[in-house]
Amino acid sequence: MERGPNNGAREAEGIVLTPEQAKSRRARNIAIGVAVALFVALFYFVTIVKLGGNVVPRSL
Repeated sequence: MERGPNNGAREAEGIVLTPEQAKSRRARNIAIGVAVALFVALFYFVTIVKLGGNVVPRSL
């Protein structure tokens, strides 16, 4: 599988981002991370509320 005339030479891989693009990507990743964490916390608290007193064993 040939890639071009410089088949043996190592080519630069990936995309080089400008500082503005890197900053934007980082901010977007942080926002997605916060949204996922809030979603997980919401499911956790809804589960605890729905279970209510059924979490504690009654055979004490």
